[in-house]
Amino acid sequence: MGMSSTEANFLDAASERFATEVGAEGEVTIAGSGTRSGAVDGVRLVHAPVGIEWVQPAEMTIKCGAGTPVEEVDAALREHGQRVVIPSGGTIGGALAVGQSGIDRLGYGPIRDALLQTHYVSAAGEVVKAGGPTVKNVSGFDLCRLLVGSRGTLGFFSDVILRTRPRAQAEQWFMSERDPWELIAELYRPISVLWDGATVWVHLEGHADDIAAEASTTGMVETDGPSTLPQQARWSMSPSELESLRVATPGSFVAEIGVGIVHHTRPAPNREQDAAVVEMNRRIRHEFDPAGRLNPGLAD
Repeated sequence: MGMSSTEANFLDAASERFATEVGAEGEVTIAGSGTRSGAVDGVRLVHAPVGIEWVQPAEMTIKCGAGTPVEEVDAALREHGQRVVIPSGGTIGGALAVGQSGIDRLGYGPIRDALLQTHYVSAAGEVVKAGGPTVKNVSGFDLCRLLVGSRGTLGFFSDVILRTRPRAQAEQWFMSERDPWELIAELYRPISVLWDGATVWVHLEGHADDIAAEASTTGMVETDGPSTLPQQARWSMSPSELESLRVATPGSFVAEIGVGIVHHTRPAPNREQDAAVVEMNRRIRHEFDPAGRLNPGLAD
């Protein structure tokens, strides 16, 4: 599905309509399918444009509306042997706005790396372009990375150009009872290494023969995948801090080794927020949205 010179750029017109809908006055909220975070109650609701404008397999990029379901994008890219590194479920814009990477972050990096360019609607009701359509180093301030994870409080994603990745020839989950830090040191570029205090789950991708050989060398056995991740809380720690979980009750958590994310059955310990960071976030929000009209309350 390449882009021809005569193909209409329907998302350009859709972005302008979306900006008109958002407007420049009054509180407004945005929601996709509601799988990650819902709209703000009692606030005027808008929806981002939907649809895939083009796929450029040779350039490994895709352009779509932010309201497009992740599964629709995945299906379109599957035809070309490619994928985007965005967790399944919900919409593309919702995933980027929340900014939570999937459990394949160890192998593919954070979700923010998937976004190359976006047109977003500002608090002034204007369409603003950020980033560029190619995979290259960014000169100047990387606005795309700031928008990812901002939960729509700095601007509403309208359309996006995403970086794609080759889809692996083969993939397989394995499990082991070995020490996770010893095991990960013996693995070649694992996609994910999860640990619940007793069992380690490893996700490998690549050539089927290479995967089988690596599993044999490290003593892992095939499995359908990890156990269900605890949904009660999601901690963020430095990768080295995960060692402290050795004293935790096995099965009460699942940690992403090498990343630092912990899916836990209880809330994370309270940590005093750095006052300078809090103030910086407040100033950024005020700079982008002085009246606090975009997704009000979500930045508090």
